Amino acid sequence: MLRRTLLLCLIGYSSSWSAEIRSPAKPDSLRFGVIGDTGTGGRAEYEIGAQLAKARETFPFDFVVMLGDNLYGGQKPKDFRDKFELPYKALIDGGVKFYAALGNHDDPNQRFYKQFNMNGKKYYTFKPRNGVRFFALDSNYMDKPQLDWLESELKASGSDWKICFFHHPLYSSGERHGPSLELRGILEPLLIKYGVSLVLSGHEHFYERIKPQRDIYYFILGSSAKLRENGIARTDITLKGFARDQTFMLMEIDGDQLNFQTLTRAGTLIDSGTLERPKK
Repeated sequence: MLRRTLLLCLIGYSSSWSAEIRSPAKPDSLRFGVIGDTGTGGRAEYEIGAQLAKARETFPFDFVVMLGDNLYGGQKPKDFRDKFELPYKALIDGGVKFYAALGNHDDPNQRFYKQFNMNGKKYYTFKPRNGVRFFALDSNYMDKPQLDWLESELKASGSDWKICFFHHPLYSSGERHGPSLELRGILEPLLIKYGVSLVLSGHEHFYERIKPQRDIYYFILGSSAKLRENGIARTDITLKGFARDQTFMLMEIDGDQLNFQTLTRAGTLIDSGTLERPKK
């Protein structure tokens, strides 16, 4: 059975109350940010970027994973500037790296954009430190070559924490999109077989923390610029849902524990907790 400890430090939904960001548990822990469905170039995206930069003063992190829909609309050099480089300028100037996955609104040529660290690949893997490996997938086209690649990489990984991030959620309480059932059918068996612990997705323009499914933790964070207010239904898979403001996440891996904090563009803490790595 999947064991969880400490869940939850639930703070509620009031945007008038600004929470203190928790400092890292250990000075040498692995820390990163999570954003999804970001690329509007609008006010909310800039405010999320400012909150991320502010959070880094208390919770220093080295990289951010992007869950797709990195640029809406035009995708010319000006769009990369207005919808990515300027909103996150303080982080980029501070040496923070961004790792992107492709969403359904993204031009596949984004994989050649240096700041997204995709190295020309639609799906890829990176290992920020021993014991932790990330797998960025292209959920738009989950074909056999990608599945074969993923199985090979998962099998050879040897990492305790295997973390997958991609755009379309396998589980969702969204009233507009809902779960990607076809994708779940072909992808989930590999995630289970090779001991993936955490899956991060976007696409739905809200935040949802889902009850562990087959010993895997699932989060949806598709509201870092877009927002579908009240777009989340009440279902029995939801541990926490929030669709009242744009959000971002901070995560920290310390040994077998993963600490997470979810905050709004106003700096309000709306969800947090500690998850134990499933023993597989």
